[in-house]
Amino acid sequence: QVQLVESGGGSVQAGGSLRLSCVAYGYTISRYRMAWVRQAPGKEREAVAGIGSDDFTSYADSVKGRFTISKDNAKNILYLQMNSMKPEDTAMYYCAADGRWSLPLLTNDYNYWGQGTQVTVSS
Repeated sequence: QVQLVESGGGSVQAGGSLRLSCVAYGYTISRYRMAWVRQAPGKEREAVAGIGSDDFTSYADSVKGRFTISKDNAKNILYLQMNSMKPEDTAMYYCAADGRWSLPLLTNDYNYWGQGTQVTVSS
């Protein structure tokens, strides 16, 4: 059974940094495409960063240059390093995974989801 468990969320001031982690259970992340998807109150889910099984990465324009997605295949962990954070980055952040490697990275079309971790950025 596939399970994703996020951690690392919290509160930070604008300009600060956070690193989110997502531990995967039940499968090998190296074989899946994965993404970080966020949802702010009253807004739709937005895929902000994705990484493929070939380690190709893709970022939403809103986070490009500030966020970095990476993974440790040996530990089966996905990361999201968030720098120069802004109040508009405030959202619940979800880890997502899917075995359909040919689909786009920046999409909400993922089969497996974590429970989410809250990120709050104050001005």
